[in-house]
Amino acid sequence: MINNEKEFNLEKRTTDYSIEIIRFIKLLKINIINKPIINQLIRSATSIGANYSEANEADSKKDFKNKIRISKKEAKETMYWLKLLAEIEKEKVVKIRDLYRESKEFVLIFSAILKH
Repeated sequence: MINNEKEFNLEKRTTDYSIEIIRFIKLLKINIINKPIINQLIRSATSIGANYSEANEADSKKDFKNKIRISKKEAKETMYWLKLLAEIEKEKVVKIRDLYRESKEFVLIFSAILKH
């Protein structure tokens, strides 16, 4: 669900993002150049939601913030891998930009959560 209508349920939104990444990757032709980048991308992108989900089950405020920090770091890492992928998958750059924007929004959201 990456479109103009933003999801306010962040757990659902991060899960939907993971699914979007998976669907996108399934469309790519794997080769020796993009394979390591894709492997890293799938790990970081799916970790955003996994850590956010864990944050919601945290036993303490400290544990919650730690999981949110990890989600933020994973979102930033996802942005990095998407930048690299955009260089080698030029014909997919429009979709990659959409995915990048969503990851950047996650960074901003998690940053705001950490400030409180």
